[in-house]
Amino acid sequence: MEFGCHLPVYGPAATREALLAFARRMETLGYDSLWASDHIVIPWRITSKYPYNETGDFPLPPTANFLEPLTALALVAGATERIRLGTTVLVLPHRHPVLAAKMLATLDHLAPGRVILGAGVGWMREEIELFGVAFEQRGAWSDEALRIMKACWREERPSFRGAFVSFDPLGFAPKPARGTIPIWIGGHTPRALRRVAELGDGWHAAFPSAEKLKGGLAELAAACRTAGRDLKSLTLSARLGVPARYDPDALVREIRALAELGVRHLVLESRVRDLADMIQIYERFAAEVRGRV
Repeated sequence: MEFGCHLPVYGPAATREALLAFARRMETLGYDSLWASDHIVIPWRITSKYPYNETGDFPLPPTANFLEPLTALALVAGATERIRLGTTVLVLPHRHPVLAAKMLATLDHLAPGRVILGAGVGWMREEIELFGVAFEQRGAWSDEALRIMKACWREERPSFRGAFVSFDPLGFAPKPARGTIPIWIGGHTPRALRRVAELGDGWHAAFPSAEKLKGGLAELAAACRTAGRDLKSLTLSARLGVPARYDPDALVREIRALAELGVRHLVLESRVRDLADMIQIYERFAAEVRGRV
């Protein structure tokens, strides 16, 4: 099992000093990856339901700092040498796909082979439609965006003709260090799991219990059969909340249950109060949990 840490990219801890110190400490502790979430704006009025808590309310106020993830990861790239850098998840409709492909390829050029694109279609209508993508079409738009990004990374003279974006042959350099960037697709709907099977290198599940993940894997296996894809060719990863106070034995059992289902990479997310608080949470996890799973 590999373990990653969610960076302090929102709230009062979202500062240069905290990002750099946290990233360096996590690399020293032997963590495998560092991750950033994606919101460009927080509307003052949100009618969309937040899918990751019981109330459906987005947990941050519109006045909160929220760093742009690829910019934050570029800073972290320059302060680290080994640890991988990922998005959990980059909301595809927030950026033109050629621009997103360029930003990710640049990051991977500067941190060779270390980038993972966790990608999703997004849940907040207000934010997505701000960038000109119809909310009901965000899935089809995102599928096209993924195909464009892959073409830009892999082809010498990428061109594309699509329903949303078209362009003649382009010069696109630099390419990613390993010729492409792994794409771990988020979401749990049937459409999202088809996207994993058809366009992804992995599934990035958000805060799943083992029981919920088991049901999702059955649906993903069916989608893979339809797409002619071997389920075992996909990396299974998950984002897991780590409470500030937890029972190490219970957390070990939870992680082992996910591992038995095939999860190979966990992105841990703690509360974000300040740098010292975050570091002690991840130091404790490394000492009491990580070596037991």
